[in-house]
Amino acid sequence: MVRPDPSVVRIGGPWRHLDVHANGIRFHVVEADRVEADRVEADEAVDPSKPLTDRPLVILLHGFGSFWWSWRHQLKGLSGARVVAVDLRGYGGSDKPPRGYDGWTLAGDTAGLIRALGHNTATLVGHADGGLVCWATAVLHPRVVRAIAVVSSPHPSALRASTLRRRDQGRALLPWMLRYQMPLWPERALTRHDGAELERLVRSRASAKWQASEDFAETIGHLRRAVQIPSAAHCALEYQRWAVRSQLRGEGRRFMRSMRSPVTVPLLHLRGDADPYVLADPVYRTQRYAPHGRYVSIEGAGHFGHEEAPEAVNEQLSRFLAQVYA
Repeated sequence: MVRPDPSVVRIGGPWRHLDVHANGIRFHVVEADRVEADRVEADEAVDPSKPLTDRPLVILLHGFGSFWWSWRHQLKGLSGARVVAVDLRGYGGSDKPPRGYDGWTLAGDTAGLIRALGHNTATLVGHADGGLVCWATAVLHPRVVRAIAVVSSPHPSALRASTLRRRDQGRALLPWMLRYQMPLWPERALTRHDGAELERLVRSRASAKWQASEDFAETIGHLRRAVQIPSAAHCALEYQRWAVRSQLRGEGRRFMRSMRSPVTVPLLHLRGDADPYVLADPVYRTQRYAPHGRYVSIEGAGHFGHEEAPEAVNEQLSRFLAQVYA
């Protein structure tokens, strides 16, 4: 079987593809088209000579098993900012080094990307694992984070507490996390039959309405191809493995201690009210770490709110960004 190469994630649209070097590796970055993203009114003009760095930077960070494509609706729908979506370390068109899937390094990746893109600060928007990167960067590199918005991604300490103390959240999360600790078998499971296992995982967490749509069918095709890029499945699983194994090591305990620091930047948390994977309890517990954040439930959406209900999510994100940069 011929496995696809990273070029399969360079999908055309109202955006451009960039290679950006940060924190010692190369990242595949997708930037929204300036004019298209700004939705210019008939009587309004855009000065093409105005530097991109004059606009606030918004970085979109995807979740497990995905790549930048999960933010296609936000690349097209968010205006007034420089909006970029990133293939995280090990995913899609980005480099796939053997190490660096710990919270410390991932936060360093994001801080490095902000500087490599020519900015001093950015608003970070993340889903699931990408949300963890948002939380970690806000705590470990607070000077470069202007605000964070997360989708189905509670504070890591809150999610850990809920998983260990509540049976419903433990049943939703632990079986997946624990099976990924095995060597080799999870990689084979994710890639065999052209990535059918990844489709099964997404379907188990998504709303029936989205699953019946053409958008879902197109997205699943892209995901199944992307997970078969050499080393992509292994790197994706390394995020999950570090999250579990680090709890038994000094580095993991130090990381969780550092995450207890309160998050003082503006926060928006979005969660689909039909999400079967991240339940309401860890979101409630998150308020301990970000008491002044805004917590919004997206009606009818599952775990992938930004893809399942893009108009509602874009409305919330646009309102949030307008407040942050008022």
